[in-house]
Amino acid sequence: MGTSWSVKFVDDGAVAADLGALVQAELDMVIGQMSTWRDSSDLSRFNTAPAGSWHELPEALFVVLEQALNVAHDSGGAYDPTVGPLVNLWGFGPQGAYRRPSGADVAAQRSRVGWHRIELDPPRRRARQPGGAYVDLSGIAKGYAVDAVARCLRRAGVAGYLVEIGGELYGHGAKPDGQPWWVELEQPQAGAGEAPLPVTRVALHGLAVATSGDYRRYMSDGLGVYSHTIDPRTGAPIENGVTSVTVLHPECMVADAMATALTVMGPEAGLAWAVRRGLAASIVWRAAEGHREAMTPNFAAMME
Repeated sequence: MGTSWSVKFVDDGAVAADLGALVQAELDMVIGQMSTWRDSSDLSRFNTAPAGSWHELPEALFVVLEQALNVAHDSGGAYDPTVGPLVNLWGFGPQGAYRRPSGADVAAQRSRVGWHRIELDPPRRRARQPGGAYVDLSGIAKGYAVDAVARCLRRAGVAGYLVEIGGELYGHGAKPDGQPWWVELEQPQAGAGEAPLPVTRVALHGLAVATSGDYRRYMSDGLGVYSHTIDPRTGAPIENGVTSVTVLHPECMVADAMATALTVMGPEAGLAWAVRRGLAASIVWRAAEGHREAMTPNFAAMME
């Protein structure tokens, strides 16, 4: 996945001795099924399959793709797992360096994008390749991997643990001192003369946290600075000022996709969408007076 992972856990003497190998096996499974960086993955084979062909997918890949399409539908396409051709075109994919494409190139790739083009057959766990569709699950697969590792730890008899993969986390149980797994949410750095945002700490007890944003990942071509997040609806990097979105949810897979959707929607529309769905979310964006932060009521309640 191009990132690191870590697991902190409480060893009460009943933990499996080969815990590291068990965790690695879960991660290898996710990569083998969902990586766009490996031509041999199940997802890569689907992406290069002939138009009109149906494909039986491994269980984990089908679960993630189905969830991705559900979020795409619910968000009006702000999150879209078929945005891969546009991500690659701008140089943010597995292949390349950043480049600003022409309008004609963007239009050509947008014809391949559209979550509604992917048909699913849940009873037989199949998906149909409409032709030219390139599914990119990087905005949700990492969250699924966190959930998969958490389930692995529960099966291994671990009572308390904190899973982290590339900044996405899930905590369960408590530490030996009885304290929950406290994590400090990373915030964008304050600019010159700007007051820093308050530090936010969250207790993860049966809860996941996922963060999306461009405060670390962006590109510049001498003409401007561009977010790495592509808006599937426009075919271009977002320009809504959002620098960071944090979502708390019992499932990291859901939190991961929701954070991406809110990043694309922007502060006003994203906050309203999150409130209507009862999400615990925080959105940070650039304003004339510096960074601003808004929280949904459920997120604010968890901070009390």
